[in-house]
Amino acid sequence: MTTQLIAGELPGTYVVPDAVTDRELMRLANMLARRRLKRGRPLLNLEAVISALQTLLMHYEREVFGMVLLDNRHRIIEFVELFMGSINSASVHPREVVKKALAQNAAAVILVHNHPSGDPEPSQADRAITNRLNEALNIVEVRLLDHIVVGLEGTVSFAERGLL
Repeated sequence: MTTQLIAGELPGTYVVPDAVTDRELMRLANMLARRRLKRGRPLLNLEAVISALQTLLMHYEREVFGMVLLDNRHRIIEFVELFMGSINSASVHPREVVKKALAQNAAAVILVHNHPSGDPEPSQADRAITNRLNEALNIVEVRLLDHIVVGLEGTVSFAERGLL
């Protein structure tokens, strides 16, 4: 049986008519997170986007690297998971990142990856690949807005930390 959400009285609230399992609750959370990252949605609330990304990536047992592609008005084109790695790293290829951004005609991107350890603190390798990706994207005039690191313990924004 699949649990359905019913719109609540207030915008952005939902009612679940039946008792749900942890697994079903996570499925519903992932469904809502994907809805927040739906094509055409404007990037008005970065916190909501970060929350959606955390919901989608925080429970992976391996490192996953993805990006949110945005048009020139910062509307979402697509969220895509590009690379999957091991428990503590993922090989990220700038060529593939740039290729995907160009294929979707993105004007800007937000990079994201998870830390399966739960600690979202960026590593030196995270900083190095972010710099390489920023340089590669700049060449083709795609703006890097942020790089979000997701963990069970929270998120870290490169832009908020002044690392971009």
